[in-house]
Amino acid sequence: MSREQEAVARARKAFRTGRSKPLEYRIYQLKKLQQLFTERQKEISDAVKKDLNKSEVGTQLYETLGLEGEISLAIRKLKEWAAPRPVEKNLMTVSDTVYIQPEPLGVVLIIGAWNYPWAVTIQPLIGAIAAGNAAVIKPSEVCAHTAKVMEELLPLYIDKELYPVINGGVPETQELLRQRFDHIFYTGNCAVGKLIMEAASKHLTPVILELGGKSPCYIDKNCDISIACRRITWGKYTNCGQTCIAPDYILCDPSIQDRVIDEVKKSIKEFYTDNPKTCSDYGRIINQRHFKRLMALLEDSTVAEGGDNDESDCYIAPTVLRDVKPEAKVMQEEIFGPLLPILPVSSLDEAINFINDREKPLALYVFSSDNKLIERVKDETSSGGLLANDCLVHFSVSSLPFGGVGNSGMGCYHGKFTFDQLSHLRGCLIKQLKMEGVNSMRYPPHTFKKLGWARFFILKNVDLGWIGRMAVLAVLAVVAAVVLQNYLL
Repeated sequence: MSREQEAVARARKAFRTGRSKPLEYRIYQLKKLQQLFTERQKEISDAVKKDLNKSEVGTQLYETLGLEGEISLAIRKLKEWAAPRPVEKNLMTVSDTVYIQPEPLGVVLIIGAWNYPWAVTIQPLIGAIAAGNAAVIKPSEVCAHTAKVMEELLPLYIDKELYPVINGGVPETQELLRQRFDHIFYTGNCAVGKLIMEAASKHLTPVILELGGKSPCYIDKNCDISIACRRITWGKYTNCGQTCIAPDYILCDPSIQDRVIDEVKKSIKEFYTDNPKTCSDYGRIINQRHFKRLMALLEDSTVAEGGDNDESDCYIAPTVLRDVKPEAKVMQEEIFGPLLPILPVSSLDEAINFINDREKPLALYVFSSDNKLIERVKDETSSGGLLANDCLVHFSVSSLPFGGVGNSGMGCYHGKFTFDQLSHLRGCLIKQLKMEGVNSMRYPPHTFKKLGWARFFILKNVDLGWIGRMAVLAVLAVVAAVVLQNYLL
């Protein structure tokens, strides 16, 4: 038996003991996870620094702060999320107890990504724990230092049988995918997402795929261009552009292209100084393979700002490209790096058509002071999320579902959405062995009179208070007696 098989078998055996199901145990595990981020922040930050050149403050701001908030939310709301959820009844079931009961799915596989190795790996784990599942955690091997620290620290704080960590590369991931899971949560690119889904289909395992794509950014020529470009610059170059919801490219009127370039230049200097290479808040490309991929994307475009690079340091300066053509190399795939193409468009109509001619993005950004223009973009396009007049921050709102649509992914998470996605929402109806007369209309022999009564009872929904329910029950008792004596014989 392989290491991966053993881990999955142990997790399933531990799940079947039932110990992950009590709310008290789930909360205890979440509090232990919270304790990890309180006590081990230095080790976490040091590893992320080695992998992505993020500062300690940057790691807390973009990785662990959101996780701490997500854990606190889950602890505070878990009793409410896990409680039975009453539903509307029809007259046929007015005397019954009808509700939805969230229950754990079983063993979940979480395959993390390298760009935000803690945030995108642990956030679904929080939901898996809250929902009462076991979870096998597979960190990205690309962030080798972080993966090692995760493998070392998680078993010290949370149940190592219910939540094992499996490190390794493609062979280990493939071996995990050969095992049977009750749900698979994957964050990464579309090509691998298709492989994940194919593997899951062999066991009819449901999946959440958090993918990406080319997230467009439209700038209205009449908006405050200075503020718009400042926010776009932050959203684009955070984590050296290696963010799945980073603005991938700008669409704007040709008349404001030079102004946009100037304002982005100013913001780059403000955020990262005259020499971003020496700035502690400017990251690095994850490895040389991605460095070479990004440099190849520049070949047929005009650099308006930046372009400086150092392969030995995996450094590419914040770069702006002007007058980019739709057929340019940089427009053929998700950039996932610090290159910002600007494509001039003559109108909002042209921008909307450009967006709609391509795969649905994970995020769509529009900058305008005109609410009607924003509404048009919302109504006439489709994307995983839409954000007006800012970038990235919708990811931080736990009450919003985060996820893609079409090519940018399926399923969603954050807050209660993670809990629900990683739960089976079980429909329950509890009936008593009484009032059999009402049921006579469904028993053979079938007649049109029975059908008429059935239509009345089944198609009438009720939402009554306690007094109303008592009155209806009294009426039903009388009706049942009448039906038995006069109509159903």
